[in-house]
Amino acid sequence: MAYLLSLFYFFYFAIVGIYIIFMPKVLAMVEYSPSEIGVVFGAAPLVRFLLPFAFTRGLKLNARLVNVAIAIMFVSSVSFYFSLRNFYALFIANVGLGIGMSLILPYVEILALEVIGKERYGKIRLFGSIGFILVALVLVKFLSSPEVALEYLLTSTFLTSIVAFVIVKIVGKTKKMEQTAQNDVALFKHWKLWLSLMLMQVSFGAFYNFFTIYETSYGVSLDMTVNLWVFGVLVEILMLFFQGKLLKLNLLLILEITTFSAVIRWLTLYLFPQNLAVLFFAQSLHALSFALFYSAAISYLHQLYSSKVLAQQFFSGVTFGLGGFIGALGFGYVYEYFPTYIFLVASFVAFLSFLFIYLWKKQIFRSVYA
Repeated sequence: MAYLLSLFYFFYFAIVGIYIIFMPKVLAMVEYSPSEIGVVFGAAPLVRFLLPFAFTRGLKLNARLVNVAIAIMFVSSVSFYFSLRNFYALFIANVGLGIGMSLILPYVEILALEVIGKERYGKIRLFGSIGFILVALVLVKFLSSPEVALEYLLTSTFLTSIVAFVIVKIVGKTKKMEQTAQNDVALFKHWKLWLSLMLMQVSFGAFYNFFTIYETSYGVSLDMTVNLWVFGVLVEILMLFFQGKLLKLNLLLILEITTFSAVIRWLTLYLFPQNLAVLFFAQSLHALSFALFYSAAISYLHQLYSSKVLAQQFFSGVTFGLGGFIGALGFGYVYEYFPTYIFLVASFVAFLSFLFIYLWKKQIFRSVYA
């Protein structure tokens, strides 16, 4: 199963690499405005946010539903060919892709945590980072037209679909995904925690959707911008490989450190958008602000709530969903009207994330020692 999970992460995050590195540039090539790009890229996160609420109403994340999601994901990737230059059709295609990907990943994530454990999780998840890097290095050499990016997207989606289908088939025979009847995921009671997690992803809206456009607008070549992406993922791989011992420490302290690292990262991009040495330093913080933050967050939720599948669904929905939607839409308008300040705003948002996780930690400390 570990080999299949590794393959899944490899191809799944190859899709993510194409989507966040190249698709904003592709849309700019066919003359979408920054605000339109923000709206289009806000479609999938919005769906990802709304889906978990269906699970509180009885929907079950089972093999049948995941197989439907696989089909939706693949059909949506095909439809990109026919909708690239039609804003509304492209929006719908992104909705479909968001539905498919947001249902498949939590299913596999829970399976990975249960089968291999949080200590070994990073060593499996790092294959996703490798897929992200390889597709970035290859596609940048062949991106002669928007259609080339769509071909890579379709190929990656097709391969992800095959591996995901095999995983579901095996799991369906050997293991039933546990779904606790009682929902103990308290979004409003634990609002400081969830707001922090969401704001962290909001701050990434500037990076995921506009980093490539932002850097190339300052005269940094597309090749060098891709190298910056790749360097960030390389340090992410190192963190994923060695983070097992760190995840045995205080997870809330780790979340404090990682959210603050995002403050420094985005502020650095604002202050030094053309200084390559500083840009590579900023990208080195991806090890903390993404890799370690992500693993610590899902590990903390895994131990906080007994409804582990639902907790994973809400993590995906609240962070990559609502946070991703607000980040894509909000930073689309920020970049359209105040392009030089986009990462200054992102730094402020990340600071709010740090502040709320600090307040949550204090609340937990008081409740334990009261």
